Amino acid sequence: MQMRPAIQIQSIVKAMTDVVLPALDPANKLAQEQARLVIGLLGLMASQLPTQFAFDCDELERLLAFSHELQNHAHGGAETAAAVTALAEAAAEAGRVLDGARSSPAEVEAAVRALRSLSGDVITQVHVDGEAAARAAVQAAVLRMSKAQLLRDRAAMLPQGWEPDPAAIPPLASLLGTAD
Repeated sequence: MQMRPAIQIQSIVKAMTDVVLPALDPANKLAQEQARLVIGLLGLMASQLPTQFAFDCDELERLLAFSHELQNHAHGGAETAAAVTALAEAAAEAGRVLDGARSSPAEVEAAVRALRSLSGDVITQVHVDGEAAARAAVQAAVLRMSKAQLLRDRAAMLPQGWEPDPAAIPPLASLLGTAD
């Protein structure tokens, strides 16, 4: 079970190329064409995935500059003033969002990997030369963290259909605090 979309896409392309496409009837041109289309689109998605966040941030940054330009130039009656005010409010919020997005997804992933690795080092070392109370406390912390992470992992993979009781798993958005 892989959670990273880049790896998932590679697995799907491999399955489509190595298993599905060869199993299709060569005389069924439509099925052959559609399978190749799926493989091609997945390849396109895989190539765009690493830059999608930067693309969105770039667009947001340019739209912010454009909105400031519009605010400076748009003068008129009450309706124009109301539209400019609404744009200024949205631009202020967009600026806050862009400021919060200054770290890239790759930087977040790298920080996650570093903390995982260094946490593992601490866990190992406390079991080598740590005090008994520290070992017990670390063990309890590991179990709490693992339980919380496993629940999120299972919620993320819920659409794959592996859970014996899907209703027992909370929606991922509620676990991440992004539910509306």
